[in-house]
Amino acid sequence: MDRPSPSNQQSTRGPDRHRLLLDPNLRIHGLIDDRAVMNFLADLKEVRNGENDLYVEIDTPGGDADGARRMALEIKLFLKHSGRAGYVIGKNTVYSAGITVLAAFPKSSRYLCPQAVLLIHERRLEKNLVLNGPIRGCLQIIREQLALLQTAEQLEDEGFADLVRGSRFSLDELRDHAMNSCYLSAEKALELELVQDIAD
Repeated sequence: MDRPSPSNQQSTRGPDRHRLLLDPNLRIHGLIDDRAVMNFLADLKEVRNGENDLYVEIDTPGGDADGARRMALEIKLFLKHSGRAGYVIGKNTVYSAGITVLAAFPKSSRYLCPQAVLLIHERRLEKNLVLNGPIRGCLQIIREQLALLQTAEQLEDEGFADLVRGSRFSLDELRDHAMNSCYLSAEKALELELVQDIAD
C-alpha cells in the first residue's frame, strides 16, 4: 500500500495566514512537562482524526527535553504519514525545549511573530557525583555517567541538525552558539534562514 507523500513537500504552497495567526488547532503554551505532553497528544489525535492541516502555536519558556522530543516525534510522524501539511508559529518565547518542537517542522513551515525570541542552548545537567568504594566500582559509575552524557549529546545534535537544515547556520556554528545560550530575535532567525517568514 502506498504511503502518503511527506507533507514537507506539500508545505511549499504556504499556510492559511488566518489559521496560522489566529486559529491554530494545537497550542503549546507554558512549561513543557508531562501534563503538556499529554494535552499535546490529545489535541494531535483530534487533528489526526479530522481532515485539516496541522497548525501549531508555540509560546513556552522550555521545560523537559525528553517531553519535547516526544512532541517532535509525533509531529514528524504526522507529517510523514497523514498526507497533510503542517505549520508552526512562535508567538512570543520559543525557549530551550520549545526549539526541539519548532525544529520538528521543515524550515519552509516555520514562522515567527515579530516579537518572538528564540533561546537555543545545550542541555543542562545538575548532578553530584559521589565516588566511595572500590576502584572498579567507581570506574563503572564513571562509565555509566559518561554514557549518559554522550547519549544526551547525540540526541541534542539530532535536534540541532533538524533546526539548521536548509539554513545559513552550520551545525558546528550552532553548537558553538548554544554553549553560551543563544538568544535570537525573529529578524535574526529569518536572516539566518532558520524560519520561512515573519507573520503578523
